[in-house]
Amino acid sequence: MSSLPRTPVATAETETSQKPAPTGIRARGIVLGLVLVIAASFIVSYAELVTARILIGSQQLPPAVIAVFALVILANKGLRKLSAKLGLSAAELTMIYCMMLLSALISARGIVEKLLPVLVTSNYFSDPSNTWQELYAPHTKPWLVPFDINGAEKQPVALQYFEGLPVGQHIPWHSWATPLAVWGALCLIILFAFLCLATIVRAQWSDHERLSFPLAEPALELVRQREGGSLFTNRLLWGGFAIPMLVYGINGLAAWFPNLPVFDVSYPLPFPDPPWNAMSSTAYISFAGIGLAFLLSSEVIFSLWFFYVFSHLQGVVAQSFGWPLPGMPMYPCWMIVGYQVAGAYFALSVYMIYSSRTHLRRVARCVAGTEQANDANELIPYRVAVWGLALSFVLVLLWCKLAGMSVWLAALEMGTFIFVVAVVLARSTAEAGLFMTETSFRPVDLYRMFAPVQNLGPGNLTMMAFFDGAFMRDQRGLVLTGMLDGLRISDAGGVKRKSLLPGFAAAAVLALVFGAAVQIWLAYTRGAIHLYPYVMQGNARWAFTEYRAVIAQSGTNALDWRAPTFFVVGIGFTAFLSYMRSMFFWWPFHPLGYALCGSWTMVVMWFSCFVAWLVKAPILRYGGMRLYVKARPFFIGMMLGEFAMAVFWTLISATTGAPTPEFPWP
Repeated sequence: MSSLPRTPVATAETETSQKPAPTGIRARGIVLGLVLVIAASFIVSYAELVTARILIGSQQLPPAVIAVFALVILANKGLRKLSAKLGLSAAELTMIYCMMLLSALISARGIVEKLLPVLVTSNYFSDPSNTWQELYAPHTKPWLVPFDINGAEKQPVALQYFEGLPVGQHIPWHSWATPLAVWGALCLIILFAFLCLATIVRAQWSDHERLSFPLAEPALELVRQREGGSLFTNRLLWGGFAIPMLVYGINGLAAWFPNLPVFDVSYPLPFPDPPWNAMSSTAYISFAGIGLAFLLSSEVIFSLWFFYVFSHLQGVVAQSFGWPLPGMPMYPCWMIVGYQVAGAYFALSVYMIYSSRTHLRRVARCVAGTEQANDANELIPYRVAVWGLALSFVLVLLWCKLAGMSVWLAALEMGTFIFVVAVVLARSTAEAGLFMTETSFRPVDLYRMFAPVQNLGPGNLTMMAFFDGAFMRDQRGLVLTGMLDGLRISDAGGVKRKSLLPGFAAAAVLALVFGAAVQIWLAYTRGAIHLYPYVMQGNARWAFTEYRAVIAQSGTNALDWRAPTFFVVGIGFTAFLSYMRSMFFWWPFHPLGYALCGSWTMVVMWFSCFVAWLVKAPILRYGGMRLYVKARPFFIGMMLGEFAMAVFWTLISATTGAPTPEFPWP
């Protein structure tokens, strides 16, 4: 990736403005932040699990956080009119936003939503046909799960979790205490590793490469005061806001008044005849997606939708020659694309290390004590970050060893997750502004290239089933991106980075504890089988289903030559794209677009990127930078409008029980 954006991006307007001097944060900001952490955790948990049609917490820019924060900004303006002392400072508003952001990510798909169902799935869904209890329980440590590993299937703690408590019975908190503490410790170690990573890469990404961090822009726009007034006085903002308000307002009212028209926000694009049926897709119309994509460079927007189409064209070519097209296990792409993506991730990781070599050498010298550290205003000192990251990884390996996983396999699983997948996906939000993060491979797919999975043995496969469901498969809500966006907001908002640390830590712990408590309460009082099916019955079961077939399988499967072949193709093509982009200014393809082409993110976002590219290209060509800057509030308004309507209909559904309209973030 080049060191400077090639076209105007979201920070173009602010680069020339002088940043305010960094300030600290008063205690009241943290206290109010903790109150809003609890509120955000509850809203997100209830909306995603009970309403189950609006994912207001699982995006990297959670709609719930943006909507609540906008209300905080409006309330703060009223307080400041009463008394300047009552109003919150920009630093306090920044802290509150960051705390709510981490809370929403952790409470939703980032950790809690995926982890809890996995802990009881193998017992509840065990039956004589799949024999999960007999296959997995002997290889599960008793302190990892709330049920008795020596007991029968469908024990009360699992049965009541999925089907609800009988009248007069209480939630078995005592059964959950130990596994929640054990898994919570692992989650906190991983979160600390992310904190260390964010500290190490922040200066390179933000100061040296000057990445735009588009997902931080809406919060900055809400906090920032312009010379002509705040963002809320801009008419273009409200013009953009009105479009999704009208669409989702009518769609929501259609639940009460069936005669009203409904505006579809997703359109199937079928190609019925082979080989062109490989191009079949769906166009999701997201006003928020279009608004966020508009903030990106034209090169990035173009690459995102182009390589998505390119991945489907590979299927057309393969079918034209009669080649079979097996799918990538658990992902919405073909195997040949999934392994190209895996190769691209590793190539990008190496390239990012190479392009950061000057900064990383400086960090290494600071840690070694041969150079004076310039980290006084970093979140944590470089020495703490580097040794903390190393210690965190060692503790993760030790945890996995105690849980029954081989150390080398734990190193492959967690090393790939922390140092490759998380870093590349964080880059995709920092540079490509994607508000969904998802990959197209798991660490086990790397092992599958060279040896049959059944060689790992039932103990390792059991732990991998837990890890796939809890950490590896669905990466939406990745907390590392929230930390980096928070640091970016602190830079532009004039907040001392160190002052964010107490808020980060308090929000993480409180979100884990409160989010887990709320979601266990919802499961036992309502029955998890009546809650959001994807997390309760989909994601939690898929890995157990896959590894059950592997454990029960006899013999050895032949290796598929296409896996390592296309892995190497992915590495080579990504290296070529990176080289061309660094050497030629006119080169229009960004390697991130190729790395993300097979993900669910692009299934949902490709059409929004395409529309944003169609709109932005002529604006820049004929109106230049001035027209682009003038148009930005309109697109930010579209994003705020879609997010506000998502929260509005969530609240209406929670109070009335009415169904919510469809939103284009499946």
